[in-house]
Amino acid sequence: MIPSHDNHVFGIHAVIEAIQAGKEIDRLLVKKDLSSDLARELLDVARSHSVPVQRVPVERINRITRKNHQGVVALLAAVTYYKVEQVVPMLFEQGDNPFIVVLDGVTDVRNFGAIARTCDCAGVNAIVIPERGSVTVGGDAIKTSAGALNYVPVCREHDLAQTLRFLKDSGFVIVGTSDKNACNYTQADYTVPVAIVLGSEERGISPEVMRLCDKRVVIPEFGHINSLNVSVAGGIILYEVVRQRLADHQIVD
Repeated sequence: MIPSHDNHVFGIHAVIEAIQAGKEIDRLLVKKDLSSDLARELLDVARSHSVPVQRVPVERINRITRKNHQGVVALLAAVTYYKVEQVVPMLFEQGDNPFIVVLDGVTDVRNFGAIARTCDCAGVNAIVIPERGSVTVGGDAIKTSAGALNYVPVCREHDLAQTLRFLKDSGFVIVGTSDKNACNYTQADYTVPVAIVLGSEERGISPEVMRLCDKRVVIPEFGHINSLNVSVAGGIILYEVVRQRLADHQIVD
């Protein structure tokens, strides 16, 4: 029996068993100084199954469970993760004009949930997040999204830059939000296969990802704080995509 709660599994043997059984794991928390042979076996299994690992103080794990965790807790994902390489060919085969949202560094579960909710309303085909430096897609995210994450596929990718290159090679236009060397967001063409990249509120889109964007767009701001919440900015741009596709008769109103 795997010792677990609804949202996590603890103990080295139990976590190895959970990974090998195919449970969807959001990330694996391992005590910083854990270095036994069994711990190394766990890390090898996690690596072979592309499970993100974080080395953390034992206090972080103790906050999740006080049971005999052996310095290891796996946080279970509330959704099934997909790969972009699986989703994109299926969209083209179905005759869709793909519409994807890529989140680079969005870690706030409320922002993520709000973005996911808008994605479902706007007809987004998939949300892409990186393995590291991203939000945990747990029960809180599902709740904040008002259930939208039950319908919009989430693709978790090891290398976001490589994923964007795949999208470009597949015919997507990559549009990044930026306030530097950017055109008004309404001037980009969203009637083609498109991936909208949204960055974190603290750092924006990373330089490596920004270099891969075919178009940089900005939302005009006229107030004093000069900072739209990322979920609000995302909503504005996503519905510009909807507006253009409606005008192009790609969507039946």
